[in-house]
Amino acid sequence: MFMGHGLLNAVYDWQERPRGDEKVFVSGMLMGSARRKVAGGDFQLRAMLSPDPFMGRSGYPLLLASGETADGLTPLVDRQHPHDLFMELSASYSRPLSEATSVFAYVGLPGEPAFGPPAFMHRQSILDSPEAPISHHWLDSTHITFGVVTAGIVHRDWKLEASRFRGREPDEHRYDIETGPLDSTAVRLSWNPTAELALQASWAHAQGPEQLEPDENQTKLSASAIYTRPIGESGSWSTTFAWGWRKSDGKGLGAYVVETAVRPDETWTVFARGERTENDELSGTHGPAFRVGKASLGAIRDFAVSERAKIGLGALYSWNFVPETLEAAYGGDPNGAMVFARLKVE
Repeated sequence: MFMGHGLLNAVYDWQERPRGDEKVFVSGMLMGSARRKVAGGDFQLRAMLSPDPFMGRSGYPLLLASGETADGLTPLVDRQHPHDLFMELSASYSRPLSEATSVFAYVGLPGEPAFGPPAFMHRQSILDSPEAPISHHWLDSTHITFGVVTAGIVHRDWKLEASRFRGREPDEHRYDIETGPLDSTAVRLSWNPTAELALQASWAHAQGPEQLEPDENQTKLSASAIYTRPIGESGSWSTTFAWGWRKSDGKGLGAYVVETAVRPDETWTVFARGERTENDELSGTHGPAFRVGKASLGAIRDFAVSERAKIGLGALYSWNFVPETLEAAYGGDPNGAMVFARLKVE
């Protein structure tokens, strides 16, 4: 069986000054997979590519975001970093042991270790939004890891999996494939008590994840609940609540996000996100931690152009909330907006 999927967003992004900016860019992903029966189990190959590197090393403006370096020298603050061209190149094999139990193994270069909820661009509760969450580096930044091996067991509604992976986050070179020792560990326990509800809790210890601070290790915790149900003949409603915590250099910082998307039919989707983080990188270097928040509301209207392809037109507006100690730097509580056109092929 072969599967293919593509999603491309052409986005105009405006973030209010003095620390904001504006930019036109393209984001999205192209995915393909191949699966067949092998020795009584399922063998799968999967690839995922992103156009993000073409937006440049500085990424796109996103107030209150921080994360990977843009140039290998300075941190990227109030901007979302571009993802690598190769988001996933992986192989997996699963085999049933009984009607209720199966085992599986997964390798990726790059791939995704067993930590956190699904990455934000795959969560049904927010995948229609082109805006990355500011909680990304607490919850799902490991979704592109250059070197990961995972093994796990599934029993009825439970899944337990463990990974060894390369702890270092991708560097500023977005077109290459990096290698290194599998020096970090992650463990995740998932439970689907009903067809609509997916729960997970996970732990990870990453060895030197930050390129600019290679001697600082990081311990991370995550828990999430995703509720998804159908609406009518072709609609759906999905909501995610996720919490993340990370500790490095003796300092623990938390974040949480609530997302929801309502799709009453095949044409309209309305989505919203609220999040709060404790961030010690907003000054450009690790310093005092600030509690900041963000809320976004948007919608997209899809138009079918063929049986498999849709073109969508959408927009979102964001409100950012900073403490009094940051109001002078941000000019109060700044806002932001995005207008986008989407091509979706599935």
